[in-house]
Amino acid sequence: MPAFTYQAVDPAGKKSKGLVEATSLAAARADLRKRNLLPLSVEATTQRAGNAGKRSTHRLNLKKQVLVTRQLATLIGAQVRIEEALKIVADQIKGPRDSSLLLNLRSAITDGRSFAESLEDIPGSFDEYYRASVRAGESAGKLPEVMEHLAVHIEDRNRNRQTLQLALIYPALLALVSLGVIVALLTFVVPDIVRVFTARGAELPGLTRGLIAVSDWMQRWGLISAGVIVVGVFGGLALLRRPAIRLAWDGWLTRVPLFSSLVLRLNSAQFSGTLATLVQSGVPLSDALQAAAGTVPNRFIRARVTQITRDVQDGAVLSKSVQASGVFPPMLIAMIASGEASGRLGDSLDRAARDQASSLKATVTAIVALVEPAVLLVMGGIVMLLVMAILMPIVGLNSLAG
Repeated sequence: MPAFTYQAVDPAGKKSKGLVEATSLAAARADLRKRNLLPLSVEATTQRAGNAGKRSTHRLNLKKQVLVTRQLATLIGAQVRIEEALKIVADQIKGPRDSSLLLNLRSAITDGRSFAESLEDIPGSFDEYYRASVRAGESAGKLPEVMEHLAVHIEDRNRNRQTLQLALIYPALLALVSLGVIVALLTFVVPDIVRVFTARGAELPGLTRGLIAVSDWMQRWGLISAGVIVVGVFGGLALLRRPAIRLAWDGWLTRVPLFSSLVLRLNSAQFSGTLATLVQSGVPLSDALQAAAGTVPNRFIRARVTQITRDVQDGAVLSKSVQASGVFPPMLIAMIASGEASGRLGDSLDRAARDQASSLKATVTAIVALVEPAVLLVMGGIVMLLVMAILMPIVGLNSLAG
């Protein structure tokens, strides 16, 4: 049944609000009256799944995705039907929008749709990896196992994101404060000092003249330049939403010297981890490849994985197809070949995924560790140049006075 949000008052005049499941708006009002509540407003939540008119755009944040997925995995693994599991989780989760999202999913399932089909009707609420994993798990009859692996994956992703955010907080604050100090010096302090030096008729050092030129430029063109940068950033993001431009951009990222290694390693870890999870859960290889292709962030590499999927469906060997794609490291190809030879492809993929994840984590940790001293050096150097540009003329004036 669909969900409705309501506001009502009890006989004592106390207002309350919440969610109620009912077959229609009239049934929802009747249910509230049975509870001895006077409905003030009753409205349907997001459009029911399966209706193409409107689609839910509400998205669970990552912490709530962790909670919901873990609870669903536990309940489904305990042989609780999916619609009942969704009802239990919806009753426990905080937030009417989150609860209504789960209840509408339950409504679609009770109307005869599968869990995967219900998720496909609200693509803005769950990402492509989530939907593809559920679809593959249902098609293979391995939904409990896939949900368990999915819960572990989302928990790891949430943990890694929190670690990265905490590591970057201090460098980001340091850069922001330093940038504010530099802008303030160039905008307010330097012009006053220039007037003093000009009135004395002193000859200014080259560093000071350069600082004055930068200060004048910022006063004249600073706001315009900032506006151009903001417009350029948002315009670039809008262009990247176009499939052809995004494909070309992602292809460039796999070739640019400074970032290509990190980009390839990130996508390789995502691909191998997803494929390992699905293969170990008993999902057929062709279905697992199709689901893994939808989880690769880089569109260029995703297109190559899609070609690998077609080759395997046509009877090609997985390791040969992966090697022919040219976007995955030799170690991953060797592990896939080893798994195919031993008949333990899932275990080999799992080891490869762990190796890729460990290598990626080490790289990210090293980059994050370098960010803080790099910010300190760059910002400290700029501030030092500013101070020197201001002090050098002052020292020159003192020597003349002496």
